[in-house]
Amino acid sequence: MSRSDYKNEGKSSGRGAGNFRKKSYARGNAPIKKKRENTPASDPNLIRLNKYVANAGVCSRREADTYIAAGNVTVNGKTITEMGFKVNRTDEVRFDGRLLNPEKKEYVLLNKPKNFITTTRDEKGRRTVMELISNATKARLVPVGRLDRNTTGLLLFTNDGDLAKKLTHPKYGIRKIYHVELNKNLKAEDFRTIQEGIMLEDGLIKVDDLSYLNNAPKREVGIEIHSGKNRIVRRIFEHLGYTVVKLDRVIFAGLTKKDLPRGHWRHLTQQEVINLGMLQ
Repeated sequence: MSRSDYKNEGKSSGRGAGNFRKKSYARGNAPIKKKRENTPASDPNLIRLNKYVANAGVCSRREADTYIAAGNVTVNGKTITEMGFKVNRTDEVRFDGRLLNPEKKEYVLLNKPKNFITTTRDEKGRRTVMELISNATKARLVPVGRLDRNTTGLLLFTNDGDLAKKLTHPKYGIRKIYHVELNKNLKAEDFRTIQEGIMLEDGLIKVDDLSYLNNAPKREVGIEIHSGKNRIVRRIFEHLGYTVVKLDRVIFAGLTKKDLPRGHWRHLTQQEVINLGMLQ
């Protein structure tokens, strides 16, 4: 608006420019603000349904919205399709009939170095793997399965008890692959013996796969096994007269050591968590 327009507008209203400005503003040049009404604080016990479902490890929040809209989620027996619906932490929430736990699930993957005990506490004061993930989360995590003190490689930590049981139970056949270095070359006849199954003091042990490594000496092999028995890989080779010099778990339940240096940890991605939940 030009200066002449401003003057004309003031004249057309029958008031001067000064009166015009006085009507539009109060207390100097500050605009008049409407008084805000006090809003009640949100209930800390309430949580959005999509967040509840995501915290239970089912899927991401965005995907949860899709499942909710499709009628896959019930609250206290009633199907809920409303976006933004909030539930109490004591409500019974089910996804496709499965009861969900509202506690946020945490999943941390560690590339374990040597000389750490796989336990939450050691009475002898030895170093434990818990020291290595102490800054990962405030949640109380536990290691899934075990790795010997001198065994390196992938170790998963979580507070998801259902998944932990699933990953350690032999019936699920969770894929575990180890890189083994022996004190001498593995003989062809011993190679075949392991493939066919080997009888140890606690029963017959069968491996899922065994192979020599490409471009490596015959004393280095890869072994895939789903048995969770204590020191099982070492005992297989010791039974045949070999000493395991190095043992490294390179794959666990589809998880790999890619971009994870020894002694470092990382949180699982949402997709990795979903993949683990689909294992059967």
